Amino acid sequence: MSVTDVNMSEPRVKRIKTCLPLCKTHVCSAGSQVGQNFPTVVEESLCGVSTLLMEVSYRLEALAKIFEQSDLSLPRVAAYFHQESVKELERAEAMLQYLSQRGGKFCGKNIQRPVTENVCAVLPALEIMLSQWKEEMSVMVELNQLAREYGDPHTASVIKSQFMEPIVPKVKLVGDLLTSARTVGCTSDNASGFGEYLIDQLQETLTSA
Repeated sequence: MSVTDVNMSEPRVKRIKTCLPLCKTHVCSAGSQVGQNFPTVVEESLCGVSTLLMEVSYRLEALAKIFEQSDLSLPRVAAYFHQESVKELERAEAMLQYLSQRGGKFCGKNIQRPVTENVCAVLPALEIMLSQWKEEMSVMVELNQLAREYGDPHTASVIKSQFMEPIVPKVKLVGDLLTSARTVGCTSDNASGFGEYLIDQLQETLTSA
């Protein structure tokens, strides 16, 4: 085995334990990785995380559809979830573009169906959204750390500036909104009332964030 072959396989041998959604069936472009210092595990992680972002987008869009229904009609809340779904898809596309620029490949996979059928009120929908942002923040922090530990400072910088930092205000906004929703009497059932109406009126603030 040549020295080049050893170097190309090294990331797989020394892979650290990670909770990132790695693409387990990923097919790497080893030649371009060596030329651009693109560790295999980082490429696999970017591929897996991009799929995660697509799943988040799908889930937020499903929540938007719920509040477009006649019996739960909250058009401004629906617009907010739709806006964030579009932004999440844009983030996934930006990550795929970066993956391609570094010479990596994306493995198309089936996106998991969102489990939102039991959501029938603003409060649980916001709780799901907050949970998604927190999970995404945790994933980006770990991906940033992984890139640094594998000697890929460029990916670490991109993840921090383009994917990690923009989540911080989202977490704060939805956290504050959840507090407001509970304060004005929003509940987890479908007994929509004045609280839901007040939250719906915040759409202008939400969609401008």
